[in-house]
Parts: sequence; C-alpha cells; structure tokens
Amino acid sequence: MARWPLVAALLAVLPLTAFGQSAETVERCFQNPAACSSSGGGQPAPAPSAGPATASRPAAPPDYTTVLQSPEPDRRKLQESLRALDRYNGPIDGDLKSEASTKAITEWQKAHGYTQAGKLTPTEAVTLNNEAARAPIRRIDPSAQAAVAPPPSNADLLKAAQARRAAQRKAAEPKAEAAAQALVRDLKAYIAADGKGAAGDQFTDFAKWYGETKTAGRTIGDITPTTEDYGAAKAGAATTTEVKFDVKQDGKSYPQCLVFAWVEATPRKNAQAFPCDDVAAVEKWKGDQALKSDWR
Repeated sequence: MARWPLVAALLAVLPLTAFGQSAETVERCFQNPAACSSSGGGQPAPAPSAGPATASRPAAPPDYTTVLQSPEPDRRKLQESLRALDRYNGPIDGDLKSEASTKAITEWQKAHGYTQAGKLTPTEAVTLNNEAARAPIRRIDPSAQAAVAPPPSNADLLKAAQARRAAQRKAAEPKAEAAAQALVRDLKAYIAADGKGAAGDQFTDFAKWYGETKTAGRTIGDITPTTEDYGAAKAGAATTTEVKFDVKQDGKSYPQCLVFAWVEATPRKNAQAFPCDDVAAVEKWKGDQALKSDWR
C-alpha cells in the first residue's frame, strides 16, 4: 500500500529508541504527532488529570469591628438613622455598644432578615443609612401634643403649703381646744381653792405668779385661752396655749398674759409657764420637745 513507503521514511528519521515501539504506535504518532512525547520515547503524553478537588475555604466571620471603631460622627449618624426609623430613642452619643443602641440594631436586623448580632457590618451600616435617608420626615402636630403645664410659681407653692397647713390645723383643732379648756378648768380650780390644786403643782411659774398677784392685793377675773401651737412631740401631743388674765385692783384692770406649755399626759409632762413676751423661751421649749406643728 502507498502508506508503507511513508512509514519506512519515518522510521528512518526516528531515534533509535523508537525501534522498540510497535508499528501501530509509530503510525499513531505519525497521524497525531502531538500525542507523542517530544523526548522521542514514542509514548503518548498522558491526558491531564483533574486531580483531587480543592478543599473549600471556611467563610470569613462578619466584620463588626470596622463599624464599632469608625469615627464618632459616623457612629452618631447610625444612631440618628435608627431614630429616624423609630428604632432608637436614646442619646445621640456615638456609643453603639450601649444597651439602647444594641437593642435598636437587633430589632432593625431582625426586620431585615440579618443576623441579630446587635452590631453592624459595613454593608448593613450603609443599608441602614440609605433606608433612613428615604424615610419621610414626620412633622409634629402641635394640636396632638399634650400641653405641658408650666412650673408652679412661688405664689402657687405658697398657696399649696397654706392649704396643707389649713387642713392639718382643722384636723387638730378639736384636740387643741379640748386641751386648752382642760387647762382653764384647772387654773380656775386653783384660783378658787386659793392657790391649791394640780395647776400650781404642774406649772410652778404660774403658782409663783399667782402668789405675787395675791400678795399685791389683786384679784383675777376672766381667763381667756388661745391656742398658740399644737402638734406631735417626742413624748406625745404637745400644746402651747396663751392665756390672758383679767387682773383687777381698786376698780382698775391690769391684763396679764402667760404662755402655758405641756405634753399631754396625766399628770401633764414637761409643763412650764412663760411670760407672753418671752418668745425665745417658748420656742426653745418646743425645740426641746421636738414639736412638729399641726397648727402653724
């Protein structure tokens, strides 16, 4: 056949190492030289192998650090965006790690199907700001806002304090009146007994005053009590009562005034009598008793 002279010619130019190959191999190399190695070995080059599959790399963790460590104005902007979307009502201070900020971010992530981490990736931060920029501006309707009452004036505070005092005094009046009337009965009984009785024993200053008045030849007429103060004290209910005596001599009147102070008990405790003009002594007695006034 015609092809054999060609094969013979090829065998003449092939290296000696090719003689060990079969005729079929030689013919195949002739028809497709690229299938044979260039080294002259006559063996077809092995087909490239796909080799073992490359192992997949693990996914990189989310980048939250970039946003958390971003400049403060950027962090404030994110808080403002959360506020614009009704997610955040805390201070605009740039603290994205605060409880209010992380809660708002978590709610926003939940609504958008993101991982609820309470902190943002850079992509999420951009998405959040863009969404807030598209949010409509809500204008406050003044008519819908509750009226804010102005702070009370000093006059209002004074009126309120006076109203409280009036209520306390009204509640205390029956007890104070009963204590004053009981004192007047004892005083009258003491005078009627010519200086004998509980009033003189309890109020030694009154007994002294009565003795001096009697020695001067004066008599005592009307006795008029007026509650000066009343309230709770450390030892019980305390009363101070101003008592006016109508003292007479030779047809003339000489008004006299004493303040009686005591703590309710039987007999009265810590009882003292003072001239009405000795205000300092009366106030000191109240302080010693720790009187908490329901009267003034």
